[in-house]
Amino acid sequence: MSATTAAVSHVPHAGELERYTFTERIMHWTNGLTYLYCLATGLAFYSPHLFWLAYVLGGAPTSRFWHPIVALVFVIATFWMHALWGRDMEMTEVDKRWLSHTQGYITNDEERTPLSDRFNGGQKLYYWLVIYGALLLLLSGIFLWIPEYIPRQYAWVHGVMVLLHEVAALATIGGFIIHVYMSVFMVPYSMTAITTGYVTRAWAWTHHRLWYLRVTGRKE
Repeated sequence: MSATTAAVSHVPHAGELERYTFTERIMHWTNGLTYLYCLATGLAFYSPHLFWLAYVLGGAPTSRFWHPIVALVFVIATFWMHALWGRDMEMTEVDKRWLSHTQGYITNDEERTPLSDRFNGGQKLYYWLVIYGALLLLLSGIFLWIPEYIPRQYAWVHGVMVLLHEVAALATIGGFIIHVYMSVFMVPYSMTAITTGYVTRAWAWTHHRLWYLRVTGRKE
């Protein structure tokens, strides 16, 4: 069953809370899947040892053609994400306390992990990495897409843009790996939340208690 089908067909049980709306889930999967395609094709161009990825995705010419186009969709989805989640992603004192005690979160030590709102400090850091990474990838990618329009006297710009593109790509790849690892392996049912849109009250209480208290109207 696809993520979209599951999202539509899920019937919330009594006591479940809506974690993500249908619009937020479509945005998230659009952003993630387009990034994944750009990651695979980009790695194929980055190293000859990974060039086999281009063949898996339809061949080198196909990958070269679709990489910048899908990248534009990724950037648009990133702007969409900012429109939906921008306010929720502002860093607060709560997030600073959370970030100063990340060891408790990593080891699933709930007693040592400070409370968090709808998104914790780590999620917010990754969010801003994606936002600024996407902008840098867009800026540098435009120059790499149409190098023939760069005047010869500014040929050095191409080298600078290649470097910026690689730095932004490697930074977002690192964040993407951590994001997927934490979602799939470290925090149970996170994938269920972003697929169906719903979480149990126990999950919300454990991982995002301030958000839980706010949406339920409870004080403790």
